[in-house]
Formats: sequence, C-alpha cells, structure tokens
Amino acid sequence: MSYLYVKSPPRTVKVKKVISPRRKKVFASFFLFSGIFLFLSAILPILQFQFGYSTKFNQILNPLSPQFYNYSGSVLGQVNADYTQLSNWFVSDNSQNISSSIPNYSTSSYYVSIPKLKIKEAEVIFGSTDLKKSLIHYPKTALPGQYGSPVIFGHSVLPQFFNPESYITIFSTLYKLKQGDEIFINYDQIQYKYLVQEMFEVQPTDLSVLEQRFDGRYLTLITCSPPGTYLRRLIIKAQIADNS
Repeated sequence: MSYLYVKSPPRTVKVKKVISPRRKKVFASFFLFSGIFLFLSAILPILQFQFGYSTKFNQILNPLSPQFYNYSGSVLGQVNADYTQLSNWFVSDNSQNISSSIPNYSTSSYYVSIPKLKIKEAEVIFGSTDLKKSLIHYPKTALPGQYGSPVIFGHSVLPQFFNPESYITIFSTLYKLKQGDEIFINYDQIQYKYLVQEMFEVQPTDLSVLEQRFDGRYLTLITCSPPGTYLRRLIIKAQIADNS
C-alpha cells in the first residue's frame, strides 16, 4: 500500500486590529461631549424660560384642584399620555367630555394670526382633539367676536424647534407675547383684533381657565409650560380691540 503525502498550505493567521488607547480616548470624548451637548440643548431652553420668563407670570394655583383630582404628574407629564390629544391636557373629572357634541356652526373652522410670532392663518377646528393637525377650539366656549371667550389650544415643543407652519410646534414661543401684542382672528369672513392683556400659569388640574366671562369679548390661548414639558399650562388672555 502506498501513501501520498500532500503538504498543506501555510495557515493564515488573522491579525486582530487593536485600537490604540489614544483613539479610544478620542471616541470616548466624542460621545461624552455629544451627550452633554444634547442634554444642554434640551435643558437650557427650559431653564431660560424658568428664570427669564416664568418668574414674570402670575402662578395661579387652585389649592382645591390637586386634592379633588388627585393629580400625580411629572415634569414631562403623565406616563403613557399622548399630549397631542387635547383630552390629556387637563386632569378632569368624569363629567368632562372634551369631544362632546359640537353645535352646528356656520363654518367648521376659523383662523388665527399672531404677527409677533410670525403665525399666519393657523387653522382652528371645532370638534377636533388632534393637535398634530390644527389648533383646537374648546367645546362650549364662545365664538370669535361674541361676548365670552373662545378658548384655543395649541401644542408646543422646545423653542429651538419652533416652526410657525407646524401645528406640533406652533405655540412653542407663545410665552414671548407681551401686554398689548396683537392677535387676529378671521371667522366667518370677519376679522377681529384682540390685544394681549395678561399671561399666567396654572396647574393641569385647574379647569377655571375654561370658564366664560360675559362682561366683555375676550380670547384665551392655552399651551403647555415650560415649552417642551407638560408640567403646567400657560394661559394668554386677550380682549377685543375697541374698533373691532
């Protein structure tokens, strides 16, 4: 019996690339500073709002609300709550129904313009609860131009993402309004001019801001505060100009 010996080819040894300690430090520093930058870009606008603007607002706190509604929110709001849906904005008792039946108005929507914030003809819809698609007229509040107060809700995010043409960000800079600033409403082919009177904050348990006063013609704008969080609600109160 004969044997044939075949010489096997030399084995290739895979050389494992070793990252140098210097390169590791560069990567670690990059991720560290990226994390710090992202954190500061989120937290600094909130702190700026708290110290630069929020201290100027009246804090309207209803002491009965937390006891009555048993609210337990956090700076970001309630867990698993979708705040693009109006029904999650105020902690209400079971008798409240935001999507209740809407009267037959002469039109399904109207438009709001705020020149100072470069908001032009933003649509306000009756009967909707989806703040991703429009501003929302709160049910059973007055119509524009009538005695009482239309109550309009709008969404907000961190101010650096403000886009006056996006309903997700549209009220992100609402806090920059001052007394005397103009707000225009175009309803049923009539334009009404309102002037800002006051700004204040309330807890999400305080439904008193939805109440109507019939001694004049007012306007109420509501968004979350500080922008990018859901801790409180920012309220803008305006009154119709004398010549409207």
